[in-house]
Amino acid sequence: MTDSSPVDASESDGGLNALVPVLIARAESALSAHPRTRGLIASLPHADTSPLRIGLLGPYSAGKSMLIAALRRLPSADVEELVDAAPKTNEATPHPWNGVTLVDLPGTLSGNDEHSAVARRGVRSADALMIVTTSELPGEAETRAILQALDADGFADRSVVVVNKMNAENSDRAVILDEIRKRLGPFADRVPIVPTDARDYVDAINDTELTAAQRELLVAESGVDALAAELRRIIAPGVGGVRPKAQACELLRVLADAERKWVLDGEELSATETAKKVEETISQAKESVLSALERESDVVASKITTAGGRAAAGLSEKDGVVPVDVARAVREELVLASTDFDAKFSSTMRTAFDSLVAEYGTGVPELEGWVNDLDSPEATIGASPDDTSPFERAVREAAEKAAKAGATKFHEWIGKIAADDSESGDTASTIATWLNERRAGQKVLDAGGKITAGVGKFKPWGKGKAAEKVASTAVKVQWALAVVGPLMDLKSVAQDQGKWAAIKKHRKMIGDHFDEEARRQRTSLTDAGEQHLSEWIAKVEQSLNGLTKQGAEISAERETALEEIKSLYDEAEKLVRPDAG
Repeated sequence: MTDSSPVDASESDGGLNALVPVLIARAESALSAHPRTRGLIASLPHADTSPLRIGLLGPYSAGKSMLIAALRRLPSADVEELVDAAPKTNEATPHPWNGVTLVDLPGTLSGNDEHSAVARRGVRSADALMIVTTSELPGEAETRAILQALDADGFADRSVVVVNKMNAENSDRAVILDEIRKRLGPFADRVPIVPTDARDYVDAINDTELTAAQRELLVAESGVDALAAELRRIIAPGVGGVRPKAQACELLRVLADAERKWVLDGEELSATETAKKVEETISQAKESVLSALERESDVVASKITTAGGRAAAGLSEKDGVVPVDVARAVREELVLASTDFDAKFSSTMRTAFDSLVAEYGTGVPELEGWVNDLDSPEATIGASPDDTSPFERAVREAAEKAAKAGATKFHEWIGKIAADDSESGDTASTIATWLNERRAGQKVLDAGGKITAGVGKFKPWGKGKAAEKVASTAVKVQWALAVVGPLMDLKSVAQDQGKWAAIKKHRKMIGDHFDEEARRQRTSLTDAGEQHLSEWIAKVEQSLNGLTKQGAEISAERETALEEIKSLYDEAEKLVRPDAG
């Protein structure tokens, strides 16, 4: 585990010289954490007190070697040897000058990939740059290379742009320099631009036939002394003042390389894309169900509140109680609201299931039956093998009477089943079987086509489904009775002048009672629905684990690595470019 504590220049007297090594050490630890990036450790900058390195960057024939000869004041023989060797050089060549090392890099933009690669490595190891172009002006490709060195590579404050061969015929110095500034864009005011003619300078110091005045004029117009002055200014802070920034910039480049190492392709990319697609598909299915759950639980709460308003409005001014028919109607509205919720929530779950099956086949686990117990601890039907118990016989008789009386008595019958917990038994299953054998019973059980969808047949659902339906309806009726029950127990209101106040108080009590139940049911349905969904989603994720495991592991490794790389990059960038944050 690497120490990811951010470094802050304001907290250290050492400045960059102290902070950059800390970041490099952290980067080494981060890169070594995975085989993908381990090979980049060798590219990280390390402690180095050798002389500063000034890289000469520019295209072939720009006169870099002649500039080195001029700065070093080489005699004619050495100049010719240096210049003649330059076109054949495919590696960086060091030359000592003024306590630093001038590094002649292979010419760029020549079409030689090997030369360009060597030049690129030379730039990455340089502490400062001498960017060389000519009075012929850089083309688009050369301009892009210059801007990359100044901007992305971070050399804007450690470079000088040299426009060589300025004393050639038909060269208008002012026009050329103005055009160079335009091509440098935002860096024109940050980077010194020095016009030079290295050949004139070399000739001036080596041609014995020149007079002192001619030599002085050539040297002055060559610009080489001005170039030397700018180079001295750049390197004035010394190794401790220049190199840390160069190393921080190189650290940025290594971290960028590390980020590219995590660009996936082939089987790995396919695996991560599959894992991502599965994750997104499951997430979409989950979100659609949660959205429906929130919406439908709000609908139930609204219906409960509305039913409460109806009950309050129906309060008798004569005796202060809710009439039986009003209470029954309210109760049935509550049952219907709960039943509708179950149907819509189950439908949404089924849609989510179908979408996953369509995408990933029958390996997607089947949905468990949705059971809405309405958060009522009394709403249970026990189980007993005793089919001949008194309770069982009473239920059969109640069922027969309910079937004969028609659907209007059905809720009362179910309510009795749910409320009577004096004995237990597989009552629901028995009643469902009995009803399924009688046409009248089928009509009662399937009032409104809830089960058979209007086809008039109940048997295809089977005994188990029918039993679940009876039990579920019993639970709903029991809950509705619990909600409505207090309305039937209200005592007579005070007479005389206090009668109307008492009625208003009772109506408010009824409204408050239903409002509280609405809130409770919204929370209960939402919690139960989320748990039901969560349990199924967990099974789905487990069943699709074979599709997602490899991609998920790769993605997790990649995310962890990229997070650390980005953190290091941001901190290094703030050291190099404080305004970057």
